[in-house]
Amino acid sequence: MKKIYLFCSAGMSTSMLASKMQEIADAHQLPLCIQAHPHNKLADIIQEDRPDCILLGPQVKYMYQETVDQFGDTGIPIEVIDAGDYGMMNGEKVLKSAIRAMKAKKQ
Repeated sequence: MKKIYLFCSAGMSTSMLASKMQEIADAHQLPLCIQAHPHNKLADIIQEDRPDCILLGPQVKYMYQETVDQFGDTGIPIEVIDAGDYGMMNGEKVLKSAIRAMKAKKQ
């Protein structure tokens, strides 16, 4: 089972998006676990749980480079969620971009 984890400042609004993404994954019978977490837990989660894809909410976009500098060598794709898709809570588009990021990292 692949793990896609969303990170934002507190994990609140991203948890709504994560559950929409999980519903879509379940409907398509995709073996995915999608969760939301606060950004300050990122290091612990990578160490303990090793996600397959890290998505940053638009509100922590400014932490993207720092996150890549810290965790880019893990090989885990790190992306920023599109602000429009986030605002519309478009779970399907965000899920597709996460899957694309994971596939691109494999090649």
